[in-house]
Amino acid sequence: MNKKKNKTVEYGKYGYLFLAPFFIVFLVFQFYPLIYTFYSSFLYTQATGRGNSQIIVGLGNFANYVFGEKGNGEIFSAIGITIVLWLLNFIPQILLSLLLAAWFTDINLKLRGEGAYKVIMYMPNIITAATIAVLFFNLFDVHGGITSLLKTWGIVNEQQANNLLTQGWVSFIIIAFIQFWMWYGNTMIVLIAGIMGISPSLYEAAMVDGATPRQQFFQITVPLLKPILQFTMVTSAIGGLQMYDIPQLFNLGKPYVTIGGKQVLSTQTVVMLIKQYAAETTTKDHGRAGAYSVVLFVITLVVSMIFYKATSTKESDY
Repeated sequence: MNKKKNKTVEYGKYGYLFLAPFFIVFLVFQFYPLIYTFYSSFLYTQATGRGNSQIIVGLGNFANYVFGEKGNGEIFSAIGITIVLWLLNFIPQILLSLLLAAWFTDINLKLRGEGAYKVIMYMPNIITAATIAVLFFNLFDVHGGITSLLKTWGIVNEQQANNLLTQGWVSFIIIAFIQFWMWYGNTMIVLIAGIMGISPSLYEAAMVDGATPRQQFFQITVPLLKPILQFTMVTSAIGGLQMYDIPQLFNLGKPYVTIGGKQVLSTQTVVMLIKQYAAETTTKDHGRAGAYSVVLFVITLVVSMIFYKATSTKESDY
């Protein structure tokens, strides 16, 4: 008797086909630029008779521009400005998002029009950052609507109104507010999804035991929300340290502040400084830009690991 062989279909190979586009894009547009950035940080561009040539200087760019006098401490000024800008928008962002997420998921409040509120709060995240930056730049310009109101109410005089955006602290606060306003809705939606994933039986048991809403929030919601908070904090830190588009548009006014006895651009982030040496013709220096990029990579990695460690859950937390 002829035995029939059972034919089996290998579905695993189709999974690899669907995964292939991601890995190809990742290798070409992320992994290769990352490796090339590290390579560029070891190069020095020098002018020759026929153009420019690059020589390997090892850690020379770090010694000269990051820790040496040639860099004039500009990378550390940009890092400080970037971190403060991020903290000024992230701290109120996470606090407001947690509060709104707790309200929208509280079954006892029974808020009307809850869906409409969520859409309205999320809408700034849909609009492009460049559009919002241009809008606020025009609102605070010499003839802008907000500037005119401030003059009408006597908060600023004519001279202050003419130079409003050239004052470093004004642009600084505006940029921090824009970042907060754009992203708090997105953070709120993420936290709402996390809270809705918590078993309702835990809250029911807590109510039976007489726990107040505040106790439920701090003893149940916040501890079980740690993985979502971890994701939010890490992604926000990565995005905040790479802040570029909104500060770049506000930097058109060249608002300077004095830090450590020297004049620095109050809204110049690390990425803006890197772009200055990577793309601008007059100051192009790929080795210097590469060294600054590596510094940004290390800082981002350290901050992300700190947040990851601080929000990691343990067996005893459950």
